[in-house]
Amino acid sequence: MKMETTTEIGVGIDTARYGHHVTFLGPERQPAAVPLTVIESSEGYHEFQQQLHKLVAKHQNVHFHVHIDAAGQYATNLERFLRKLDLPMTLSVGEPRRNQDYHKAISPKRKSDATESFAMARFGIVEQPGETPDIPDEIYVLREVVSRLQGQVKDSTRTTNRLHNVLARVFPELATIVANMSAAWVLELLKKYPTPQRIAHARITSLLKIPFIREEQARKVHATAAKSIGSLRGELAETLVRQYVEQVRRSLAEEKKLQKLLLQAFEAMPSSGHVQLESIPGIGRVTAAVLTSKIVSIERFDTSEKLVGYFGIFPEERSSGVDRLGNPLPSGKMRMSRKGDDLVRRYLWNAAQCAIRFNPAVRALYARQRARGKRGDVALGHCMRKLLHLVFAVWASDKPFDKGHYPWGYDAKEEEASSPLPQQTEEAAGHKRDVLPNGKVVTATDINLEPAVTPVKQGMDPGANSNHLMDYAYLREQITMQQVLSHLGHWNCLRGRGAERRGPCPLHSAEREHSRNFAVNVSKNVYRCFHPECSQAGNVLDFWAAGHNLSLYKAALNLAETFQLETNRNREEGARNTKPKPR
Repeated sequence: MKMETTTEIGVGIDTARYGHHVTFLGPERQPAAVPLTVIESSEGYHEFQQQLHKLVAKHQNVHFHVHIDAAGQYATNLERFLRKLDLPMTLSVGEPRRNQDYHKAISPKRKSDATESFAMARFGIVEQPGETPDIPDEIYVLREVVSRLQGQVKDSTRTTNRLHNVLARVFPELATIVANMSAAWVLELLKKYPTPQRIAHARITSLLKIPFIREEQARKVHATAAKSIGSLRGELAETLVRQYVEQVRRSLAEEKKLQKLLLQAFEAMPSSGHVQLESIPGIGRVTAAVLTSKIVSIERFDTSEKLVGYFGIFPEERSSGVDRLGNPLPSGKMRMSRKGDDLVRRYLWNAAQCAIRFNPAVRALYARQRARGKRGDVALGHCMRKLLHLVFAVWASDKPFDKGHYPWGYDAKEEEASSPLPQQTEEAAGHKRDVLPNGKVVTATDINLEPAVTPVKQGMDPGANSNHLMDYAYLREQITMQQVLSHLGHWNCLRGRGAERRGPCPLHSAEREHSRNFAVNVSKNVYRCFHPECSQAGNVLDFWAAGHNLSLYKAALNLAETFQLETNRNREEGARNTKPKPR
């Protein structure tokens, strides 16, 4: 009996606001039907459906490879419509940048709806990409609210910038006193007293009645207003300032309304690992909702590094070109990547500021970075990345964050202690100043913190009678994951080539011989177990501590003794420190 062959047809769709252009290509990359313009209406969708049914009737056994070039949110309705059709179909939604590059390769001299839909059809029939996972209705609602919130945040930023602009000529000194011009007390002050002349003539007792204003702020603003050099005065200045103050207030009120809608959409989502995000100290419910809307499903990311790369929380070298004096930019200078979503960066920035006070993992990391001479904003960038690693861990394992799960390198007696906050800078945080500047920040956590703890570089024996210092970073430089795994007899159980090796996890039992849950990167000296009951990850010292069930400090001592390593960069001091102290 002769088996019936399947006719593969590529369907390329270039989406737009009011309609979409569709091209049909057969197996030989020749037109399978006349190109179609689908109007964004029920009539247009019905015509598209009829064309698909005609191709099914003509070829009998047919399979459609539909590839959509999604332009913003214009493809949402069409995608949802196609998923409901009972037709043999593989539906893929391409990334805009990759679609654009593919179109340039196919039609380098032309750019039109017809050529773009043709490129998408050719991609579908030639490459035959896999199915793009369908997004649950709850996620669609959540993403829609987040999209509106992101737009409103940008509107608030633009309006605040306009207020800054007019104040630069009305009361320029105010910007040197106030860091956040959209703070509630600042807006109330400018509403009642829109010019420095009005502020100077007001009584200091009247200024102190403004909610949330501190006495030293009120007195400083009052004294500065009396000698302001602002050139724009009079009734016009008052009208302009009050107008922009009211606009900022309305925009901030709309943000709060959208945040409430966001929380409602977040609570309506079906239970999954995303509910564990709120267990991470520093991440509030609004931040968790924003992250969930962008991540959608943690299964989209194989590792936590993929998640970090998706949001662009990593450094990039920027040493190309010359400065304004013609000098070549120094090589090796790193800046936070500008890739990723600005709204997520904004929330992560503020979450990290809260986490360096209340999250033991982030607090320890921040202290180490500061001890190495990193600027506060650079250290905070590392903390943002750490939070994403924790997000991946708790979501993938569907387990809440446990402060006591691992000795993070902090003193439990200082649980409520704080760390100094960094000064925000655009370069380290990765914000796009023209879109979402640092001065206007929306957060689910309190950022008005004034902690003070001196970070230290070395670890110290938690015992009360010991002052033995341990340089963890220097200790890790002297040993590799391959050496440790070989010493424990696990290296030969791993398979793979190059830096990446996989195999059974040596940290937990009941692992099959051919398991690949355990992954190690020998070039970075890091490891991770993907088994949900284990979920261990970290560097070589973390591995030794987990494998021997020791605290970080005791694991460092044990590792140094086992491999004859130095515990301090000073060799003589390191030799003294490795000797037991007389009692």
